[in-house]
Amino acid sequence: MVIRERPRSVQLRMAISPRSDATFSSQKSTPSESPQTKKFPLTEEEIFYMNCRAAYLTVFKSSLENIISKDQLYLALQHAGRNPSQKTINKYWTPQTAKLNFDDFCIILRKEKPTSKAELLKSFKQLDVNDDGCILHTDLYKFLTKRGEKMTREEVNAIINLADVNADGKFDYIKFCKLHMTTNEQCLKTTLEKLEVDSKLMRHQFGNHIEGSAERDPSQVPKPSPKIIRKTDQETFSNKGDTRSSLLSATRKFKTSVSFTITMGANGNRNSKLTEPNLIKDWQHVQSKGCFFLEEDGEIISHQYRMQTAQRSMVYLTIKPLNLNQVEGKPSPWLSVDTALYILKENESQANLQLVCFTELRNREVFGWTGELGPGIYWLIPSTTGCRLRKKIKPVTDEAQLVYRDETGELFLTKEFKSTLSDIFEVIDLDGNGLLSLEEYNFFELRTSGEKCDEDAWAVCRENFDTKRNELTRQGFMDLNLMEANDREGDPCDLWVTLHSMGYNKALELTEACPFVIDIYAEKCKPKIKAVHMEACSGQLEKAICKSVLSNGDAKVMDGYENIIVHTYSCDTWITSVIENKSDEKVIIHINNELSKNCVNNRGLNIFAVEVGPKSTMVCQHVMPLNERQEWIYYCIYSLIS
Repeated sequence: MVIRERPRSVQLRMAISPRSDATFSSQKSTPSESPQTKKFPLTEEEIFYMNCRAAYLTVFKSSLENIISKDQLYLALQHAGRNPSQKTINKYWTPQTAKLNFDDFCIILRKEKPTSKAELLKSFKQLDVNDDGCILHTDLYKFLTKRGEKMTREEVNAIINLADVNADGKFDYIKFCKLHMTTNEQCLKTTLEKLEVDSKLMRHQFGNHIEGSAERDPSQVPKPSPKIIRKTDQETFSNKGDTRSSLLSATRKFKTSVSFTITMGANGNRNSKLTEPNLIKDWQHVQSKGCFFLEEDGEIISHQYRMQTAQRSMVYLTIKPLNLNQVEGKPSPWLSVDTALYILKENESQANLQLVCFTELRNREVFGWTGELGPGIYWLIPSTTGCRLRKKIKPVTDEAQLVYRDETGELFLTKEFKSTLSDIFEVIDLDGNGLLSLEEYNFFELRTSGEKCDEDAWAVCRENFDTKRNELTRQGFMDLNLMEANDREGDPCDLWVTLHSMGYNKALELTEACPFVIDIYAEKCKPKIKAVHMEACSGQLEKAICKSVLSNGDAKVMDGYENIIVHTYSCDTWITSVIENKSDEKVIIHINNELSKNCVNNRGLNIFAVEVGPKSTMVCQHVMPLNERQEWIYYCIYSLIS
């Protein structure tokens, strides 16, 4: 999230003294791009180092960490698109080797070129007696267990059990080669994308290279660690491994796999499953608004709520996208975003939360739940899959005008910008009373400036802008933004920071946020609801989703690896998969959605890999129909990577 140069709380204090404020503003220098940060096309050498780093960071948290085992070296080389045989590994990791650093890794990658798809196909083709792209399992078994660098019976069985490349007693090596190559490409692509958006990773040092060294000559080759690379090693660098060893390494990449196939009908004309309770008009009702915000790195944050019920009662909870004033002829993308609400009971402390339920029933854009809740404190955590709330690739070229001056030189907000500010007011007015309390305003401040407005600044606000009952009116909110424009002498840069933070693009379209409204009806008591946080949709939410899927989804165990389980939960609207790793080691799972039809997932990739820590569960992906009015088929293969 981009933060404005000067927080509004400072501007509010300065509102009392506009003259001194103008002086301060004129002294403020506009940030400019330094020559060192200016972007130029990457050289071939810089691309090589970036790819090296991407591969290294799939295995290690930092490029400053050392490789301390053969297994780590093997895995890092695989992520770099190499297929090292045991002979190759032994060439670089001898009995005298204690560790390898990032520079050593780069040197190895220069020497060991990636295996091409053509080389793999050529190796397999030697066993293809019928020339049909397949090898009989009996022939494959003999070849892999009896000759050269032998594989064990268990390893061969794992290959034969790979669901997407085996059928009718035959191994489809063409599909396997494609799977193998795309795995390397997607793993590298995913990590490179992570590097681009994660400024922390971008600042990691290149092994022995100094961080931020603008004078570094990219053509220089890092010097090897003298304790690691010896003359005998250098002599073996020129010896290329045989193609068959490369083939064996490729087949060892995937240990086992499971697949899921779910066919879902069109949702457009389905009967509603969510129905209001009888006599709901007699129930007591409370409401609160909130918003999902899409961060630069693709993470989603939202408001979170604390609800209190005084006595046991039947409760009807719903969440849906907030319907704002829409411009005629323009689509409103946030209205198609899926919303859900997870309800957790607080037991003794905030740290001890127990999942009660979530709003899985649906009536058009409304998701809801009906049931009985006992007295106590509950946490309401909104959730969206992220399948439809995602970064837009297409750039907006036309920038809307936010302010203008009349013939006297006085500054005004444009009609379009005032309409947008009115919508923003609707979103941040959480209780819907038409006024902004300090608490509501501070959620807005934290989102757009990163700082809260204190009592002194709020007092200045009440003195200078229209308020009622010590709360800011819609007109006061408009005037506050006009003050911000005047503070910059008409420069709208801070106004654009506000708009981008709230999810608007240059055309004043709400594309990277989804405002929502929560309604709570209780039969016997009036619940109390209060927004308490605005946080990333992870942590407690991740735990709640995993627990829900493990309780209600279908489970499949990886063949031969009973500690690795894939859980899949499906409802009319979406499918969620969770990977459970009960083992003491981290595992890497390759996910292939290529055969799914009319589907979109929250990761934006058909093929990707995830790492699951030991003794842990993680949400692997959410999948939704691309077009709800058409049938959609979820076909996903989960493969364990060695």
